[in-house]
Amino acid sequence: MSNTLNHPKECCGVFGVFGHPNAAELTYYGLRALQNRGQESAGIVTSNGKGFKHHHGMGLVKDVFTGRKIKHLKGKKSVGHTRYSTTGSSSIKNAQPLIGQFGSGEEIAIAHNGNLTNAPTLRGELAESGAFFQTDADTELILLRLGKARLTASNDVDALTKTLPCLEGAYSLALLTKNALFGIRDPFGFRPLVIGKKDDGWFLSSETAALDHVEAEFVREVQPGEIVMIGGDGLRSFRAFPEPHRHASCIFEFVYFSRPDSDFMGENVYEVRKRMGRQLAKEWPADVDMVIPVPDGGNGAAIGYAQELGLPFEMAFVRNHFSGRSFIEPDPTVRELNARVKLNLNKKVVAGKRVVVVDDSIVRGTQSKARVGTLKRAGAKEVHVRVSCPPHLHPCRYGVDFPDRSKLMAVRHDKSEICRLLGADSVEYLSLEGMVGATGIPMNNFCLACYTGLYLTAIPQSIPTA
Repeated sequence: MSNTLNHPKECCGVFGVFGHPNAAELTYYGLRALQNRGQESAGIVTSNGKGFKHHHGMGLVKDVFTGRKIKHLKGKKSVGHTRYSTTGSSSIKNAQPLIGQFGSGEEIAIAHNGNLTNAPTLRGELAESGAFFQTDADTELILLRLGKARLTASNDVDALTKTLPCLEGAYSLALLTKNALFGIRDPFGFRPLVIGKKDDGWFLSSETAALDHVEAEFVREVQPGEIVMIGGDGLRSFRAFPEPHRHASCIFEFVYFSRPDSDFMGENVYEVRKRMGRQLAKEWPADVDMVIPVPDGGNGAAIGYAQELGLPFEMAFVRNHFSGRSFIEPDPTVRELNARVKLNLNKKVVAGKRVVVVDDSIVRGTQSKARVGTLKRAGAKEVHVRVSCPPHLHPCRYGVDFPDRSKLMAVRHDKSEICRLLGADSVEYLSLEGMVGATGIPMNNFCLACYTGLYLTAIPQSIPTA
């Protein structure tokens, strides 16, 4: 992540454990490994087969959970969540996993990665039927619809197959009952969800890297439109939708969101980013002395760019991994200081040099301009900017906080204007075809709506735009 003020945020990471005596501890470490996906709040719910124990808090996983709080979370089954809000306010009431209690007294905990595009419609229907809302998060709507379906369902799987067709948009879910753990993915597969195994325990995770952290073996991805049920008799699979949908996973997982040490759609994220950088160099080479990344998001693409052109790769920007979160301040001087605390320039590396700066994306452009200015003030002779994805022209509706269209730099300015506004000597973007080609996966398997504006579900006018 290059900077929280300049780069989009993903909504969250989910992690679940079934059948391991240290379920809470493993979930804690799984969430620590998924901290890249959300730094706003965290929660863990456990089950001992009789009832739930839970703890939620605002902030980073390591700050929310202490050893004493972890020991309180008894049970061999757990589900955890680390959040960044794209719908619902930033408050403890929206911290997940959310827990619902149904008429029978049974509890269900749910952790959600994604964004429901028909949330306004669902909320209106539920309100008309007398539903009482405790949060303003779209995840609660799934719980309430599930509770309604359970009134006529024969079992939990039946209730889920009645509920899921009512949902539109992106949802990868980890759902815990007192006796089972469910993994669920929307029919397009917008957001990732994978299955792991260690000894007799089963795991669900937003990324494979989190499985590595708990020394669990990757089994496979939860398929788009699939329900996996993990219980005492192992893993069982159910189809939630009778007709297959086109698969359309978010390509920005490769560009930016996923950890470089994760695998997604059968490809290693780091290797894909390097291939994107190589393709970027083929499309837009630069006559420079060195290649520098904007860490951490631009690292892989910058390495590929340098390798393709046979140029030196230098870590001129130094990232401070201990700076904590940067909260957006109204004063521009404070905003700039926050950015500098996170990322500092080693001036001697670039003084008198022609450099190409590789970044994963330019969204608003605020921090890109600051980086170019910093390089020029440090004595860089030329600063060329290369971006390892196409220009963002549309907001995401499926769980990423791309701003509304009017705030996207590439909407407000053409490429020559962007170059002038950034103060760069040149600015070039990887083509759509080049980006997708670097993944080795057919274009039809991706959601590209933030580049093309071709959304895969109906988008109500009232849907939040982050």
